[in-house]
Amino acid sequence: MSDIKTIGVLTSGGDAPGMNAAIRAVVRAGLNNGLKVKGIHKGYLGLIEEEITDMDTMSVSDIVHRGGTILNSSRCKEMMTPEGQKLAADNARKAGIDGIVVIGGDGSFKGAQRLSENGINTIALPGTIDLDIACTEYTIGFDTAVNTAMEAIDKIRDTSASHERCSIIEVMGRTAGHIALWCGIASGADYVLIPERYDGDESKIIDKILSRRAVGKMHHIVINAEGCGDSDGIAKRIEAATGIETRATVIGHMQRGGNPTCHDRVYASAFGAKAVDLLIEGKTNRVVAYKDGEFIDYDIDEALAMKKDIDELLYDLVRRLSR
Repeated sequence: MSDIKTIGVLTSGGDAPGMNAAIRAVVRAGLNNGLKVKGIHKGYLGLIEEEITDMDTMSVSDIVHRGGTILNSSRCKEMMTPEGQKLAADNARKAGIDGIVVIGGDGSFKGAQRLSENGINTIALPGTIDLDIACTEYTIGFDTAVNTAMEAIDKIRDTSASHERCSIIEVMGRTAGHIALWCGIASGADYVLIPERYDGDESKIIDKILSRRAVGKMHHIVINAEGCGDSDGIAKRIEAATGIETRATVIGHMQRGGNPTCHDRVYASAFGAKAVDLLIEGKTNRVVAYKDGEFIDYDIDEALAMKKDIDELLYDLVRRLSR
């Protein structure tokens, strides 16, 4: 068991629905174990600028259902430098913080690594809508984001069908196509473009649309992950090649917002409580993960060394079902 008396919690990088549930769990699990809890605002930037406040049980009342993060978030260039990393750790000690829970993606994990190297006990929680962290089958926010995108696609399909159009629908995912892939299956898309597999050959999309039109399908849905490129340009080129009216819609940052799903609220809460348990046990430089039905933890160095590819079963499924 550790001698930790005070813990801090911060959210870093892109916000994700369910972060508030994780914050709430950290705060209340900490308090229930006799610890003091401090909220670090604006991520690592707030740690460097000492934007740190005491938190009690009422600080996290009525937030479990809210999207975004009550602690705010940011991306901090200073945290990428040795000087910034040392200052962040020194400020944590100055505030009396013995351990920190970091909620964010792999960039946030690297910051947690540096804090650990500078003597601060650190536990990281995977908070990203992109589902792109290799050590875990679940990341905070993905379930909400993919459901938000799916609902938007369903609505776009209604108007696309009414006008016998082709719709290019861009979802988030600069380097990871998990949202696009799941939405493609859930929405019955004709074609899904993901950065892990897309070769830039638009003729395949055009041929698919024409072949579907030839057998009587009068509207078409193409899901495009943002990392694959220009949705407006793709729409114009498809319309020019097929003669079918084609519109592009970028769903955008609405995927980051909104009330988290039950899945995100429950799993994020379990992540937060697990993080506190690990700190109490004297653990540091760990990532909480969900794997094979269990909440487990990995060394951050090990977690960051893992590589995650697209799920081949799902990728094959979207191609088989769109024929």
